[in-house]
Amino acid sequence: MKISFRTLIAGGALAVAAFGIQAAHADAISKPTPVKISSKKTTIAFLLPENSSPRYEQVDRPWFIKMAKAADPNAKLIVSNANSSPDTQLNQAESAISNGADVLVVDPVDGKAGAAIVNYAARNHVKVISYDRLIQDSKPDYYVSFDNVKVGELQGKYIAAHTKAGGQVMMINGAPTDPNAFDFRKGAMNVLGPLFKSGKLHLAYSVMTPDWSPQNAFEESQQALTRLHNKVNAVLAANDGTGSGAIRALQAVGLAGKVPVTGQDATNGGLTFILEGLQSMTVFKYVPAEAAAAAELAVAVATDSKPPAGLLNGKTNNKMIDVPSVLLTPVVVTKANVADTVIKSGYTTWKAICVGPAADGKICKANGQ
Repeated sequence: MKISFRTLIAGGALAVAAFGIQAAHADAISKPTPVKISSKKTTIAFLLPENSSPRYEQVDRPWFIKMAKAADPNAKLIVSNANSSPDTQLNQAESAISNGADVLVVDPVDGKAGAAIVNYAARNHVKVISYDRLIQDSKPDYYVSFDNVKVGELQGKYIAAHTKAGGQVMMINGAPTDPNAFDFRKGAMNVLGPLFKSGKLHLAYSVMTPDWSPQNAFEESQQALTRLHNKVNAVLAANDGTGSGAIRALQAVGLAGKVPVTGQDATNGGLTFILEGLQSMTVFKYVPAEAAAAAELAVAVATDSKPPAGLLNGKTNNKMIDVPSVLLTPVVVTKANVADTVIKSGYTTWKAICVGPAADGKICKANGQ
């Protein structure tokens, strides 16, 4: 175990910055390699936000546990999920500290409400790593995530490249309590804003989606389509869940598969929709790399060690301080590069995504499904 996540950053996950909108090289998306940092008896708390996205329990949790245990075989892990309740998450943080946590790794339900966790931890001399979503208005010690503005830019570029001149764009954004949602929207507007201003495209509808709920996204999309008399030429959905809600609404009016729809997270459901031609793209964030970085950093912090050389690669402002950060680079996945990205990297399988109508498609049949 001589290769750590530091090597993954230098030669792997961050190399995807060179990917184009359609192209990707699977050899730049490699599984994190475990590294042993300590044998001390540390206690690490990993606090997850919710279950509306399957990634947290299916990917973040097992990968964080695996990599933390590799970094410190004697570490005690406390893993909790707040089920979308900021109050529950604060209680979980307080409980973890009462049970001896040396460091908290917190993916906040609410970026602003998460400040209470940071402040409570500081009073108890426990450090906090903000994970995936940035905790605002406080002083977390570190932040591990993807370049969230870049995520939005990739979505915006896809819409810009695949929407006819003068087309009407519907934006189904993320949760108003999630600071990442505003970064995604900012990135999208970096690309689309000038096009809206010039009249090359038109922003016909834009809304935030409470709790990232697919059902909320469906209802919002229905309202938008009704208001616009179904005259929609593109849907920028912030993730695969909101995209699925938009697709349901598009299906009801006969537009599904006829207008581009974006997504994020490379969920199995989103990838199935891509194979069916109902969703156009998803932004692939290789979560095992994110969990590995957080686990390695957490063990270093818990053992009073400096962050491993090369792990930190930026700073992110949270409205109070510039938080030392590990920022990973996302990649676009379309029907054209599913095999070379999410399949080849081992993130998912053909069997998992070749379901329903997708199973009858050429790509699935060509891969033995």
